[in-house]
Amino acid sequence: MQISKIGSSNVMLPAAVAIAVWLMAGGARRLFLYWCLLFAGTLLLVAASKIAFVGWGIGIEEIDFTGFSGHAMRSAAIIPTLFYVIVRQQAFALRWPAVILGVGVAALISLSRVQLHFHSVSEALSGSLLGLAACLCFIWQAENASQPGLSRTLLACSFVLLLTASFSKPVPTEDLIASTALWLSGHPAAVAEHRRQGMESALPVN
Repeated sequence: MQISKIGSSNVMLPAAVAIAVWLMAGGARRLFLYWCLLFAGTLLLVAASKIAFVGWGIGIEEIDFTGFSGHAMRSAAIIPTLFYVIVRQQAFALRWPAVILGVGVAALISLSRVQLHFHSVSEALSGSLLGLAACLCFIWQAENASQPGLSRTLLACSFVLLLTASFSKPVPTEDLIASTALWLSGHPAAVAEHRRQGMESALPVN
């Protein structure tokens, strides 16, 4: 599997759900709610930026920005958080290297989106920064909260499901965003198609 595919919706969204399930199962209800709100908020920002471009042509031409990269945002928000939650009960000296490792993996995924010409540098970088902000906000909150228990059985089952999800059919997020943009803007399909052909990197390709 090429590293870019790790950031796709059919892998990262189940991973985000897994984090939420681990927190809830461990009795960390406040962290569960905090994670859900943070991640949902970043997803909405990414979707809004893409809908704004497809529906109304809103972007920043000077820096080739047509919306936050969904792959970059999801990777930066989820992967370091995933690693952190797994080792959270360990010593501080182990927790932060795990987070840094996660950030490194997310950075490689973001870079791959640029190299594969799915996103411009500005889109990948802004997406990464948005996701990283959500991750760090969660970790800051988690460091001051009680440590939830983490079932090894639940962890094992989650990773089996994540591996299975990586082979599933990609979620048609591109079509969903385009149809939503058309519905909101009232523009004909030809408008969205023209913009998608010109700046298709603005849409999450899985």
